[in-house]
Amino acid sequence: MKCVANDDLRVNPSILRSFCSEALKRLDMPAEDALLTAKVLVEADLRGIDSHGVARLSRYVSGIQQGMMRPNAIPRVVHETACTATIDADAGLGQPVSFMAMQLAMNKAREHSLGFVAVRNSNHFGIAGFYAMMALAEDMIGICTTNTEVLVVPTFARNALLGTNPLAIAVPAGKERPYVLDMSTSTVTRGKLEVYARLEKPTPLNWATDEKGVATDNPSHVLQNIIKRSGGGLLPLGGALEESGGHKGYGLALAVEIFSAVLPGALYANRVYPKDKDGKPLPSGIGHFFGALRVDAFRSKEDFKRDMDDLIQRLINTPKALGAERIYIPGEKEFEQAEQFAKEGVPLNDKVAKDLRAIAEQLGMHRPF
Repeated sequence: MKCVANDDLRVNPSILRSFCSEALKRLDMPAEDALLTAKVLVEADLRGIDSHGVARLSRYVSGIQQGMMRPNAIPRVVHETACTATIDADAGLGQPVSFMAMQLAMNKAREHSLGFVAVRNSNHFGIAGFYAMMALAEDMIGICTTNTEVLVVPTFARNALLGTNPLAIAVPAGKERPYVLDMSTSTVTRGKLEVYARLEKPTPLNWATDEKGVATDNPSHVLQNIIKRSGGGLLPLGGALEESGGHKGYGLALAVEIFSAVLPGALYANRVYPKDKDGKPLPSGIGHFFGALRVDAFRSKEDFKRDMDDLIQRLINTPKALGAERIYIPGEKEFEQAEQFAKEGVPLNDKVAKDLRAIAEQLGMHRPF
């Protein structure tokens, strides 16, 4: 569960959605796309993933103003078969095109049992789990991946060459909550580093390296190196060493890069987030990958969901480690967190609240919170 500071501001999620949506509309984003983008951002905060929540709005505002993100982009299908498609996002924000892509994957799955849709020429899309979970409403298994800006140092390397490259898988169950895996393939995300930097907290030594490839607990230093591209970065799952399994996280991150970027023809590795000859940022060019599979294409969905419930019960009821109070299924903490924050309000730390107030002042909106 997310650790909430006692002095964090609490905001009703509907107020946050309205604020983010209005800000994006003032930047010429169509109302439907703005509301969807706001919904994805607030959903991240509700689920306790504040690194991908409304704290990202300032990045979107500056990205639109700098020309990196097109608020009124028109995505289009550029290649299609019965079960697959590739969409060009027209350099728009990632949320609208990702929603479109997952809907298309589900449409294909309804007709052909499975559907896979890849996206190129896109931008940051929020939390991957949002799109994978779309499939749950129709008893489908949902899959989502994306590549990201270069942040992760490959095993035995000094410089970053891959992104945090998240992977999400959502699987329906019966009476139990669905299984929802939503994880980066790095030990930690940049957003988490930003949270620690805001709180001025040291990070664990297996999270990141400095420009010499040496482990560091200074998140601000790592973030500055990332901005300046002066070396070092985040570590893949398992850390820096083969002995701790770092090569497995590296391999998984590379697989996500292939599905999300190489497959649809998006930018990959250190080609992402390019700049022109004068150093002006260009559209990021990243890609995404979405999949939907009908459970009843393999067996009856009732039998599948019954066995999912049985599997989950076996896991959560297994003998617990000394001192452990509970065993969780992936996604369970986030569902409970969302229920709590929907009642109590979404916590915003002071830095994020100030950023949102600055956006309101800049765009001539009512000063929020």
